[in-house]
Amino acid sequence: MSFLIIRSCFRSKAWRGNNVEPLAEQTRRFKPKKVSVANKELAGRLASEIPADIEILYGDEGLIEIAAGTDAEFVVTAVVGDQGLRPTLAAVEAGKNIGLANKETLVSAGHIVTELASRKGVRLLPIDSEHSAIFQCLNGEPAERIHKITLTASGGSFRDRKREELQGVTVEDALKHPNWSMGAKITIDSATMVNKGLEVMEAHWLFGLSYDQIEVLIHPESIIHSFVEFVDHSIIAQMGSPDMRVPIQYALTYPDRCVRRRRGLIWRRLDGFIFARWIMTGSRVSGWRSRADESAAPCRPYLTPPTK
Repeated sequence: MSFLIIRSCFRSKAWRGNNVEPLAEQTRRFKPKKVSVANKELAGRLASEIPADIEILYGDEGLIEIAAGTDAEFVVTAVVGDQGLRPTLAAVEAGKNIGLANKETLVSAGHIVTELASRKGVRLLPIDSEHSAIFQCLNGEPAERIHKITLTASGGSFRDRKREELQGVTVEDALKHPNWSMGAKITIDSATMVNKGLEVMEAHWLFGLSYDQIEVLIHPESIIHSFVEFVDHSIIAQMGSPDMRVPIQYALTYPDRCVRRRRGLIWRRLDGFIFARWIMTGSRVSGWRSRADESAAPCRPYLTPPTK
C-alpha cells in the first residue's frame, strides 16, 4: 500500500499494509498510533522495524480496529476485494467520513452501506477517478436533474487487439496498462473490462441512479474522466491528466482544493479524443461476478471500431 500525505493538512492515526519494508519506513516517518497487517507472521516482522510504542494489529479484527478504533475523522478504504466491506461498515458506524477506493464494498452491499451512511450522516467520497469525476461534475446537483452519466474507460491493455489476437496473452501482457499506474488486480480487471462493470454498479449506489442512466464509453486517452448530462441536455465533464493523485487528494481535502506543484494538462499537445462504444455480452453485471472476479476474470467485452 502506498500513502499520499499532505503534511500541512493531515495527521495519520492508523493504517494497514502488507509490504513490510515500505510500511515500516512510512510508519517510522509519520508515526501513526496503530498499524495493521494481514497475519501474525507479518506482525512479528514489522515489530522489529518500528518503534515499540506503536500498536501492531493483524487479521480481520486488526483491519476493523484500524478503520474504527481511533479518533480519526476520515478513513480511506483501499483494501482489495470484498474484505473491505466489514471495516468500511465499522468506520461508518463510528461516524467517520469515508474515502472509498474499494468498489467491491458497494458492489456487494451497496444498499446496506448507503443506508447506514445516510443514517449516520457520513459522507461517502469516491476515490475512483471516474466516480470522483462524476461527483465533481454534479457539485451538489440533485438526482432528479440528471438525465444520465457516462463513465469513460481506457479500454485496458488489450484495447487495440481483435478477439482472435487475445489467444495466448499472458498475465504480464495484461499488467502493461497504457495509461494508469495501478495495483495488479485492478490492472487485470481493466484489461478484461470487468472493472468497468463493477464501476457501473458502484455508480448506481453512489449517485442513486438507475442502470439505464449509466453509460460507458471507451476513451483511450483517459483525459475525460467522466461526464454528466442533465435534463436540459447540457453536459459537464471533468478532465485532466491520468493521475490518481488528483482524485485521492480531492477526496482528502473536500470541499477544498489544495495546490499541486505538478504541471497540468497541456492542451496544445493533444491531437484529439477517440471514443468507442462498450458492449457487454450476456446479462447485466451483478454482485456474484465481483466475487468470482476475486480469483478469475470471466467477462470480456467487445469494442466497435473507434471513431474520431
